[in-house]
Formats: sequence, structure tokens, C-alpha cells
Amino acid sequence: MNMEKSKDLPQPQVIGAFDVLSSKAAKPQAYYDRIKQKFAAERDLRLHYRPEGTAQYTSDLTGALAKYAVDPYGGEITLREAINDTVECLFIGGGFSALLTSARLREYGVESIRIVERGADVGGTWYWNRYPGVACDVVAYDYLPLLDEMDYVPKDHYAKGPEIYAHCQAIAKKYHLYELATFQTTVTSTVWDEAEEMWNIITDRGDQMKARFVICANGTLSKPKLAKINGLESFKGHSFHTSRWDYDYTKADLSGLADKVVGIIGTGATAVQAIPGLGAASKELYVFQRTPSSIDIRNDWPTDPNWARKLPPGWQAKRRARALMDPQLTAEQKAKQAAMSREEKIRRQENANIDYMMRIHQRIDEIVKDKATAEALKPWYMFMCKRPCFHDDYLPAFNRPNVHLVDTKGKGITEITEKGPVFEGKQYELDVLIYATGFEVQKTGIYNQIKGANGLDLNEKYREGIRTLVGIHSQGYPNLFIMGGYQASFQFNLTDMLQTQGDHIAACIDYARRHGYQSLDATAEAEEWWVQEVITHRGKTTRNQECTPGYYNFEGESNRRQDGNYNGGFRQYFTHI
Repeated sequence: MNMEKSKDLPQPQVIGAFDVLSSKAAKPQAYYDRIKQKFAAERDLRLHYRPEGTAQYTSDLTGALAKYAVDPYGGEITLREAINDTVECLFIGGGFSALLTSARLREYGVESIRIVERGADVGGTWYWNRYPGVACDVVAYDYLPLLDEMDYVPKDHYAKGPEIYAHCQAIAKKYHLYELATFQTTVTSTVWDEAEEMWNIITDRGDQMKARFVICANGTLSKPKLAKINGLESFKGHSFHTSRWDYDYTKADLSGLADKVVGIIGTGATAVQAIPGLGAASKELYVFQRTPSSIDIRNDWPTDPNWARKLPPGWQAKRRARALMDPQLTAEQKAKQAAMSREEKIRRQENANIDYMMRIHQRIDEIVKDKATAEALKPWYMFMCKRPCFHDDYLPAFNRPNVHLVDTKGKGITEITEKGPVFEGKQYELDVLIYATGFEVQKTGIYNQIKGANGLDLNEKYREGIRTLVGIHSQGYPNLFIMGGYQASFQFNLTDMLQTQGDHIAACIDYARRHGYQSLDATAEAEEWWVQEVITHRGKTTRNQECTPGYYNFEGESNRRQDGNYNGGFRQYFTHI
């Protein structure tokens, strides 16, 4: 490994930050204004085609669509006796939210912890997503939590899916979380009993459990969704969702696709990772694109064993602390920043963002040989409007003679027949159709009705506007904690935010236990303060409305300023917590 890279390893990853002090426009302002107009035109085109916002998708995978939700990894669901007992802490979901918070609870001496998980094991998104090429696009030394506690250093700069899944299992084993865990089980009802000051939990397996504390850890993007396409159910070939990859059909090495014509709908983060392997293995591959992703250099490498061996105890905690530090500015820089108007700061950030995106365009031109394909792969929106992707093999895949980009120019596929998708009158006959259409944006109760102290359904409370304290507590729902939900900070590295929330939740539970409190709840005043904080910080720019439709902005839907993330910055969110 290059030793210069080794020296860089301790530095935390920073995504999407543009320095207004050093951002000097490379071109005349008219150049940037013209590109912004192009961004707006591309956004408006997509909104014209799909004005219904998130309603263009369905996550109601029942009836003829039920096959797209079936777990291909867990085997047959075995019969068991219904569970009727009481635990102190119950997690709904078994991904990193549950695992890292449970680890902290164990450190506080909490013994009675149960994970209730729809899948057949812990892992969350890393249990479900096992498609070929699956990996994390956040640096592994930042993304994988509890590396200090687990005495583990990731194998590569970017961890692959199997390693992350194994890390989840190792955490569960170390902290004895399998002992009370309940898998292949879905929580359907969570109701607060005021008299007992306990939560009553009902599952789809007939369980009637009680828990003092409930943590909603069902994940930000957990429930697979499909685009509402006319004739979707009529396709006679084989089909599946990427989060339910059918290796019985494709084979582990994808050799089952050697004589198959394959189609994949979607070009988001999952598709970007899967397409290179599909292109190499398939007889023919058709990629159906509505909006291209931004693809930057990944530049992965194996972890230097000498660097790993020399890491001091607590290295990840120190690395994380550095990421939370404010940038050190000189007196001159502080004065320059103070003298700069709000409009000037925004203009500089936007211009630097456009320069970055034009570099993304240039890279496409350098790699993709066919000029029409290269133009179609260029993203016309600001960086971070959609989840950015980092991959070294995605763009070269389109140089393969058997890989064909079907650019729908913002319209998307609107018709599928028994033979396959149709676009602009052309029928694409396929053997297998793969849906890389993503997941429903986080809801607190994915399959679960949550009723608080007043009998009010949490989704009913949210109907008039989401109301939380720091995105974790909601007044009237004692001892209920929400992880990765609305009104929390947004982080490209999600586990940074989840660790912050998990530490807070564990500390709250420890405080209640040590001081003899049976329950704790947010006050109405504290909740209102946080709602106003969210509203204030979400109104600083019009970026959300200006972005092309995607799950970051609810597919372009108009929404209340309180119905989203806290945009005051992660450092400030960490301070509030």
C-alpha cells in the first residue's frame, strides 16, 4: 500500500462540504447561472412527468406483489410458541441502531434487552441487501461502529457487504444480544399502558410482550418499494427486488445469467454497485434510467496491516472526535467570513458545487466512449441533491457491447408487458427484470401502530406536522425513543448520527434507572422549542425545492418546514444532544 495513503487514513471522511473562504469562481457568474437554469429545467421536466411525488411508488407489497417482499435468505419460518413476557428494553429492528445502542446499555449494566427483527438475523440493511457488488460508500473506519470496543480494523478502505454483516453478527455475539432476540417477527402494535407505565407489544407471531423502554430502530430506508408501472404484474419472465436478490436464479457468481437478457430499473446507489457485475455476467443488460447518479472516484485499497497494528487504543473515538471539531480559522479568515453577506456565501457555495459537478461530467466524457451515452449519464443537479455515488467500474461498464443504457429522459418506465418494459413504443424483451427502485423513506412505524399515553396514534399526531425533541422523543409517548427519524440531523455517514443518538438514549435510560424514575417524557415546551429549531434551520435556503426529485426531498413534494431533517449542522446537533 502507498505510504502516503497510509498517512491519510486517520482523517475522517468529509462529503459535500464547500469552503466559502477559498471558493473562488473559476468562470464568470453568467456561466454558473446558465448551469443553474439547466438544473431547474431538468428538475421541472421530472416534476411534470411525475407530479404525484412519493405516491408514484408503492411499498404495499401484498397480493401479486407479495413475492417482492419475501425473505430469500432466512429459510422457512419455523413454528414457535407465542412469547408472553416482560423485558426492560425492546428494540424494533436489528440493525446498527439497535446494536450500538444495546452495546452502550450493556456498559450501563442493563441486562434485559430484546431485539425483535423481521429478518432472520441481525444486520438490518446489511442483512437484506446482499446484491452482487454490495459495499458501503462511506470510509469503513468511520462507518463501522464500535471498532474500538470490538478490537477490529476493517479489511479495506471501503467495507464490502459481507464484512459489514459479519461485523453486525460479531457485535450481537459480544454483547449477548442473541439470547433474547426474536427473529422472523414483525411488531404490529405498540401501545402505552398508563397504569403500568409499560409498553404492550404485539407481533405477527401472536406474541404479547411488555417492555419498559421501546426503541424504534427500524432504519431510515427499510421497506422495499416499487414504482407504480402499468402492467408491472403482467411480466412473464423472472423478477425480483435488489434487496431480495434471487441467487437461486442468478447463482452466486452470476453464471446463471450467461444466456439471459437482463433488465434493471433504477440507477441509484444500489444499481451503481450491481450493474458492473451484471454487465460482465449477462448475455445482454438493459439499464433503464430516469435520473443519473453522480459518480465520483472510489479509489479503494486494502488496509495497511502495519498501520492497523500501530493503532492506539481508542483510535476510532479520537477520529470521531476530530470530525466533530469546528474548523480552525485564523483571525483573518474569521474577519473575512464575518464581512461576507449571506447571499455571497450561498453564491460561493453554489459555484463551488457546480464546479464539482462539472468535474463529474468531465470524468464521464473521459471514460464513456459513446458520446450519446456519456451525455445521458451526466447528472444535472447540485451535488447532494441525490445520494452521491463513488465507483470505479460503473462508468466503464457502459463501454461493454452488451450493456445498453435506455435513458428515459426523466420520464421513467411507464409500461411493462408480459415480455418486458416498453419505452417510446419500443418493446424490450427480457428474461429477467430487476427492480433497483429503493425503499420507502423512513417512517417511525413501518408495519407498526404506535399509541401513546393519550391513545393517540403517533402517525395521527404527525399528521399536523412532525413534533419531536431532537428527533428522538415525542411528547405523550413516554419511554419511546426513535432512531434515524425526522427532525434529527442528516449525516452522509449515518452511523455517526446513530451513535450520537444511541449514546443519548442509553444515557437517558441509565438516568431513569439510577434515579428511580419509572418513565420519562419530553415536555410540550421542549418539544415546541425543537420544532422551532428545525423550522428555523430548514428555511435558510431554497435548496430542497430547487433539487431534482429524489428521496432526499420526498420526490419534489411540497412539505412543511418541520417535516424533515434538522439542518443546523451535525456539530450543533451533537451539542444539543
